[in-house]
Amino acid sequence: MGSFSIWHWLIVLVVVIAIFGTKKLRNVGSDLGAAVKGFKDGMKDGSADAPAAPPQQVGTTKAGDPNTVDVDAKTKS
Repeated sequence: MGSFSIWHWLIVLVVVIAIFGTKKLRNVGSDLGAAVKGFKDGMKDGSADAPAAPPQQVGTTKAGDPNTVDVDAKTKS
């Protein structure tokens, strides 16, 4: 009563095929397989390409610009 036999699973399979059709089930299966493959490739590439430190910001302002504030040079009066 608690476990399903092979006949129960075959009936469920026939009902699912009758409702969705084989073409839609094939598309869902291939999409799911591609997603799993992409996830595995991403996990493999992500661990190898992990940067050691974040990239440094590059300033685009000139040193003589009056709007530039150098935090180390200014002191509270």
